[in-house]
Amino acid sequence: MKNERINVTKTFLPKQSEYQKILSRSWDKSWITNRGELVLELESKIKKQYNVSNILATTNGTLPLQIAIKCLGLKGEIITTPFSYVATTSGIIWEGCKPIFVDVNKDTFNIDPLKIESAITPKTSAILATHVFGNPCDIEAIEKIAKKHDLKVIYDAAHCFGVSYKEQSVFEYGDVSTCSFHATKIFHTGEGGALFAKDKALFDKLYYHHNFGHKGASDFHGLGINAKISELQAAMGLAVYPHLDSIFERRETLYKLYKKELEGKVKFQKIISNCDYNYSYMPVVFKSEKQLLLVIEELNSNNIFPRRYFNPSLNTIDYVNGEVMPISESISARILCLPLYFDLGEENVVRISNLISNSISNE
Repeated sequence: MKNERINVTKTFLPKQSEYQKILSRSWDKSWITNRGELVLELESKIKKQYNVSNILATTNGTLPLQIAIKCLGLKGEIITTPFSYVATTSGIIWEGCKPIFVDVNKDTFNIDPLKIESAITPKTSAILATHVFGNPCDIEAIEKIAKKHDLKVIYDAAHCFGVSYKEQSVFEYGDVSTCSFHATKIFHTGEGGALFAKDKALFDKLYYHHNFGHKGASDFHGLGINAKISELQAAMGLAVYPHLDSIFERRETLYKLYKKELEGKVKFQKIISNCDYNYSYMPVVFKSEKQLLLVIEELNSNNIFPRRYFNPSLNTIDYVNGEVMPISESISARILCLPLYFDLGEENVVRISNLISNSISNE
């Protein structure tokens, strides 16, 4: 329908009856939080299907970043990307560390490993890199640098549910990987997230950190915070889970239709090779910010509301005072994520694409 409001995304919701049937298992036991059977079942499903070593579901996707920094004992400077959601930077600062920005690759939008080593100082303790829009970083290059300089590696894999690199889940890379299960993501628990770590001793430490430091009912392993996911959230995840194949398939169809309709008119993100991608976002880059703003105005006037992910470039936010990052700042000014969700109709993808094409041609 032409007059329907089309947002950049729309939460996939299973039938209420599906959710309520799963939730009743917890409801009937009056066990709503503190890692009940639904949380354990959800973790088990993800661990088995994606062959990850260890997974810890959490109440959101930001606390995992902060817990990882705290758990790894990071101090001083953390090298990171300016092109990401603000939580990547704010988590570093919140934990008392300093973000050191390294500019991104103009095609993949990920941190450029060729520029990392020149940013390393005696104060550097880690690299925190984002797999932007689910597109894996240059993992081998980053981990080679980290090993050479004895640095920890955290991957912000918020967008990466279902993504694999060289036939292995991206969650298996780095010292710690994190994910978001927010309502806007492909897989969601309403609010939620997860921590992943291959090393069992490190994973156990992450576990204690997410549960007040508890080691049993009255003993404490060390400092902790509350990042536990609830049974209500896990029930949503379990209700969404059976639909994942359809969700992935549908998003791929719409993504490829956008590319077909807009080929040669905008720039697309380059997805790296050896990647099983999840089609989590539909980012396009215009030749100028002026062109982007014209497109937004035209789409908004047609009740279509894309989103400027990620704007502004994080090195420019007021509490950071980062150095100039020309590539990130340029992309940030010109990138737009177009509507992409399960029940978006093909006719609307074509209509959105036509509106964009007309706006560009009329500039």
